[in-house]
Amino acid sequence: MNPLNLPLFNDLLSKKGIAPTEEFPKNPCLKYFNLPAIEDRSKIRFLLGQQIQFQRDEEDSVARLIKHWRAKLAPELEGAEGQGMENLDNEYLQDLASDAPVIRMVNHLMERALDLNASDIHFEPEEKVLKIRCRVDGVMVNIETLPATVISAISSRVKLMARLDIGEKRLPQDGRIQYKMGNRSLDMRVSTLPGVHGESIVLRILDRSDIQVELNELGIPQNVLDSYKIIIQQPHGIILVTGPTGSGKTTSLYATLSKVNTGQQKIITVEDPVEYQLEGITQIHVNAKIGLDFAAGLRSIVRQDPDIIMVGEIRDHETAEIAIESALTGHLVFSTLHTNDAASAITRLQDMGVDSYLISSSVIGIMAQRLVRKVCPNCSEAVKLSAEELQVLNIHASEYPTIKRGKGCDHCANTGYRGRVGLYELLMVSDNIRRLIGNSSDANQIRAQAIKEGTQTLRKDALQKLRHGITTPEEILRVTRET
Repeated sequence: MNPLNLPLFNDLLSKKGIAPTEEFPKNPCLKYFNLPAIEDRSKIRFLLGQQIQFQRDEEDSVARLIKHWRAKLAPELEGAEGQGMENLDNEYLQDLASDAPVIRMVNHLMERALDLNASDIHFEPEEKVLKIRCRVDGVMVNIETLPATVISAISSRVKLMARLDIGEKRLPQDGRIQYKMGNRSLDMRVSTLPGVHGESIVLRILDRSDIQVELNELGIPQNVLDSYKIIIQQPHGIILVTGPTGSGKTTSLYATLSKVNTGQQKIITVEDPVEYQLEGITQIHVNAKIGLDFAAGLRSIVRQDPDIIMVGEIRDHETAEIAIESALTGHLVFSTLHTNDAASAITRLQDMGVDSYLISSSVIGIMAQRLVRKVCPNCSEAVKLSAEELQVLNIHASEYPTIKRGKGCDHCANTGYRGRVGLYELLMVSDNIRRLIGNSSDANQIRAQAIKEGTQTLRKDALQKLRHGITTPEEILRVTRET
């Protein structure tokens, strides 16, 4: 179905004061529609499915035409709006999700997000509009606002692609979309959540071709990297990577596994989900619906004669207990925890009910990490820190005569940032720290001892990257705390 039919085309012409035509042109030249914004050009091209020419026009005329055209995106919804979305049957929703304009719009939104190198796409229904936002370099960016009449169509299309139940709007659902864009093969994890005005949908984008699997490329300071390479070569013990969701823990673990994967050892992982497939490594996908959780998967792994085990996340006492038992019986175990810094990982395990003597006997290293945005290299300029910034960061102007900031350009979407780099804090479990753990000392005591022994905190790593013109004070304050 061509979304721009002849009556609509003539309606648009009349709004421009142009005489109607009797035949819809095969290759419409949008000299009538003049859309100056690049994103609107892309949108019209996708929705029409035809090659289009553009030229500049009056801003108010463009605004009226875009508003009118969007209202026609899914005309079938006009009559359904008053019924309430809960009354739309599955067959109707299936047809709606298969409509050409809806397919083109969803594909367009996904490709816009990929062009921005977004990690997530958020579909957020409100009373009068559907907002589409992306997480770009860790920060939310609005990319589109559509009328509320398309909420059901867009959500049905995404759920159809993820093989979810289109008719189920009362319960959360999880699914997966495999999407191809040119030569790129993408996996998208889909999560739906019922809301007052419709279902909130979030797509996590996993680009298999984009993952960095070299430790040297992650931005780890050389002294930290040298120490980390030593502990990952140990024959047994637990190494933990900590940080909030989206801080790059999985990427660090994959890079670590690639480093230790020499072909002479058996490596098995249990993950939720398997985000990227690694050659030469057996990877298990957690499926709680059939009873295959982290604990069950880990229990089975140890019977497979592995040398190295990676557990996606230690979430409960049972998983932690089996991981520690595996480390004490001669396996090297990697896993993650959600904590604010390295020292807090010890107290998190204690809170899960793990005995302190087992923690001190098994844990050999903890690496905390964050991600900060990098200054765009195409528009960066040297600037001086203000007195307030120096005070907040607790640094001296003599050490930081100038820093780099991005002015904003086309390469960085006028944000001044392009890409991200990691901040790292490595706690090596020494004999002194083992004694503190065995005595059930709190995180502050463990942290103080680690700093005394040379541990570089996240804030210190961030300040080093500030000095080298890699990031900005705003980013440092956004993701780290003073220690």
